[in-house]
Amino acid sequence: MSAKTLSLPDGKALRLDARPLVMGILNVTPDSFSDGGRHDDMERALAHGHRLVAEGADILDVGGESTRPGHTPVDSAEEIARVEPVIHALAPSLAIPISIDTMKADVAARAIAAGASIVNDVWAFQRDPDMARVVADTGALAVIMHNRASEDPALDIVADVRNFLSRSIEIALKAGVALSRLVIDPGIGFGKTAEQNLRLVRELRSLEVLGCPILLGVSRKRIIGAVTGRSDPMDRLHGSVALAVIGAMNGAAILRVHDVAPHVDAMKMVAALSFPHKAQP
Repeated sequence: MSAKTLSLPDGKALRLDARPLVMGILNVTPDSFSDGGRHDDMERALAHGHRLVAEGADILDVGGESTRPGHTPVDSAEEIARVEPVIHALAPSLAIPISIDTMKADVAARAIAAGASIVNDVWAFQRDPDMARVVADTGALAVIMHNRASEDPALDIVADVRNFLSRSIEIALKAGVALSRLVIDPGIGFGKTAEQNLRLVRELRSLEVLGCPILLGVSRKRIIGAVTGRSDPMDRLHGSVALAVIGAMNGAAILRVHDVAPHVDAMKMVAALSFPHKAQP
């Protein structure tokens, strides 16, 4: 059974028993798949971060390196230069926690020092061997995501996600990161076919056996374009909300999204159906 609250290093907590939470995406990158270059200077980044909070985001996820297919990797120094000043400027004025979206331990450490309290690692402690130690030493929460270098249509994707994330949980526990500080993410769009992505959303509750809350990130992704025919990621809002609602009804506790306001409204409706005695604004 996964936790009903997530305890943050500063003593705050994120409730998971009222409604699914909304994590707003703040990409300070020039090349992210749908919003690259829109918020990659300080003024625009800060304005967008405050806008997402005003729209009702429960968590703000700051990223300085694109992870889209075919992305150009950046070194730690460049990634730190992008995210550190933004987090440092935002953290004192926000009542919600900041997450750092990175696969590099040194970037995570600098971001946490600047005010982040959650690490969102798209390789789930299996790319950088120091990442689990940084999370353990700082007391941060961690989102650990399933990833694959390439697609394999013959793969039992649900079993692969469970096995991969089980290994990541073992790494976390050995490093001293408690299970109660972990959130799992099936990694929609990362090394998976369209049908595998849809199956993971349909069978999301099969991941509850791992004992962690589930985060789902489907916002504006290619699977939505494949189903709806919307080739421009900016035109995928309706499909994004629909898939997020289905994911939430199937067990997702956190939704990672670009468009916060419509997803907050959608999660309130999910809460009214799923938690009729606890639904909150």
